[in-house]
Amino acid sequence: MKFRFVWVGKTRNKNWKALQDEYLKRLSHFVPCEIREAKDAAGPKSRETEGNRILELLNPKSFAVLLDPAGTALDSLALARRIGKWENSANKEIAFIIGGAEGVSSAVAERADDRLSLSFLTFTHEMARVVLLEQLYRAYTISRGFPYHNE
Repeated sequence: MKFRFVWVGKTRNKNWKALQDEYLKRLSHFVPCEIREAKDAAGPKSRETEGNRILELLNPKSFAVLLDPAGTALDSLALARRIGKWENSANKEIAFIIGGAEGVSSAVAERADDRLSLSFLTFTHEMARVVLLEQLYRAYTISRGFPYHNE
């Protein structure tokens, strides 16, 4: 299985970028990962433009997980179990999608096979990327019995 991260825009803040790279490196010890960045858009049709760009970056056969405030909220243990379920379902690729500032288009929302919420709180996109990567890394350490979760 492989993880593909599709999100809008680049991580510009050097501190968030360093954390993103660190957790991506850690996570890559458990599962191959790649990041695909959709160029952000401005204007009244930005959501649709970004949505089309996101869809272009998705593998049509990927299991798509949309990060959505209205999605399922899981604790770290439940996320570890969910990833195990995805692995056992013979998914070759899981694509995690984080939309732009205006959210995602209806086409992206319809493409999602699952929806997860990181929190009821609002995060910057750069922060959400780091939280997602850290939680996925944490889930793997839980399922593999590494001590990270209890540190």
